Amino acid sequence: MELIYHGHSCVQIVTGDRSLIIDPFLRGNELAVTDPRDIKTDAVLLTHAHADHISDADLVASANDAPVVANFELASYMSWKGVKTIGMNLGGTIDLGFAKAKMIQAFHSSGIVLEEEKRILYGGMPGGYIVQAEGFTILHTGDTCLFSDMKLIGERYAIDVAFIPIGDHYTMGPEDALQAAEWYGAKLVVPVHYNTFSVIRQDAEKFVHMLEERGLKGRVMKPGDKLKLEAGA
Repeated sequence: MELIYHGHSCVQIVTGDRSLIIDPFLRGNELAVTDPRDIKTDAVLLTHAHADHISDADLVASANDAPVVANFELASYMSWKGVKTIGMNLGGTIDLGFAKAKMIQAFHSSGIVLEEEKRILYGGMPGGYIVQAEGFTILHTGDTCLFSDMKLIGERYAIDVAFIPIGDHYTMGPEDALQAAEWYGAKLVVPVHYNTFSVIRQDAEKFVHMLEERGLKGRVMKPGDKLKLEAGA
């Protein structure tokens, strides 16, 4: 398995010649190094409806004839853009053939801001995903604050890699993310959702150092970085 970090909260999980991508946000991200038109994938998973998580979803989905997987309301909205969709909800699991993805709880907001109309469309409940493939379990928390049921998720799943937001302001900051990392108990923690905007600027290397002080393993991934997972490693 190979994990590719495209910046902000965008993560691609590659297994063999198949892949899924979560929260593609590339054209609006000055730190991104990948053109969304170059993404090859079999499914696009969305955690919630904010622009910095869905802005390239229809482009990537259309280019690959891939379905967009999201909560029911967000999937309905994406279908109006002419792409194939699979609507689901918290607690549900979808089998993509090459991977299974379970939508888990996140505490955040979710809406589509229509600036010209001065209107906000309800985007359904925010969530995260537990993705299982090739014997590995990958957690993408989505945008979230700290909440105690993270302990339950950590108890129920042997998480290999957890992608956790550290940006603060809109999500958990580093201190709460450290507690979340302890509760999830992942073998490896990768910080996401930071530095894209000035208000979420953080020192990811310092965060990883704080993880190590607590006996946890972390890794900073820059946009475009790849992480190879091998069975038994």
